[in-house]
Formats: sequence, C-alpha cells, structure tokens
Amino acid sequence: MAIQVGQTAPDFTLRDTEKNKVTLSEQRGKNVVLLFFPLAFTDTCTKELCMIRDNMAAYNNVNAVVYGISVDSLFSLGKFKAEQQYNFTLLSDFNKTASKAYDSLYEHFYNDMDGVSKRSAFVIDKEGIVRYAEVLENASEIPDLNAIMQCLDQINN
Repeated sequence: MAIQVGQTAPDFTLRDTEKNKVTLSEQRGKNVVLLFFPLAFTDTCTKELCMIRDNMAAYNNVNAVVYGISVDSLFSLGKFKAEQQYNFTLLSDFNKTASKAYDSLYEHFYNDMDGVSKRSAFVIDKEGIVRYAEVLENASEIPDLNAIMQCLDQINN
C-alpha cells in the first residue's frame, strides 16, 4: 500500500557503507530525507545523488539528514559513494525490506532485473511522520527536489 502523507513512517534497520546499522526510528528528533534509487553507477542515479551532494549545505541548513537507499550491496554502495564523493549516508536494502515497506519496488525492471528500488523520495519530520511522498514509475525521472526543500522549510519553522 502506498505511503501517505500524515502517516507514521515505516521503521527499518539497514546497513550503511561502513557496515553500521541505521534504524529510522532512532533518527527521531531530526528531519529525514529518504531517497530510494534503482542502481548504483547508473546515469540517472548518479545525476540525482550528485545534485544532493552539491546542495548538501541546503539540507544541513534545514536540519535534515539524507539517506540514499538502494538494493545494491553495502560493498558496491561503498565504492559508489567513494567514487562520487557523496557527503551523505548510503544504505543497502539488499533484502528489499525498506523498499517493500515504502511501496518503492519495481516488480520488473530493465533487462529482466526484478526487485529493484523505485526512484522515490520521502520527507519524515522529527516525530517520525511522513510529510512528503513521491514514488516515480519512470526510473529516468528525478524527484522534485524543490518540493522536498519546500517541505523541509515548512516543517523546520
């Protein structure tokens, strides 16, 4: 079922590229941006995440923590993060639990790859409530980063 604005964000625990566990509910007290993306090292994913990297100061200014999430292994995400010099955390949803919980999983994807994260964005406020939800069916599109920032501005004031 699609995630709705106003509902409590589904909790999850995933590993980051340093092999640390990150649990969403432990981020309470912070604004959180979740960016699900299909695959590391692909053109649109790299473009999207580089846009976030290059504008990280704006996210910091609204007290937002950004997590990029894909079904890639934490090892490939680590290489991707280092290569692109991302300044935010990438999380491996290798077992697809978070992608399923956020209704952000392509059943069938390009070249017979099943179970790849849909490109999607969620803003979760300090109380753990979803304040913005965008799930894209077309993987070549990028979430509305301006709308995400507007949402963060609103919940930060």
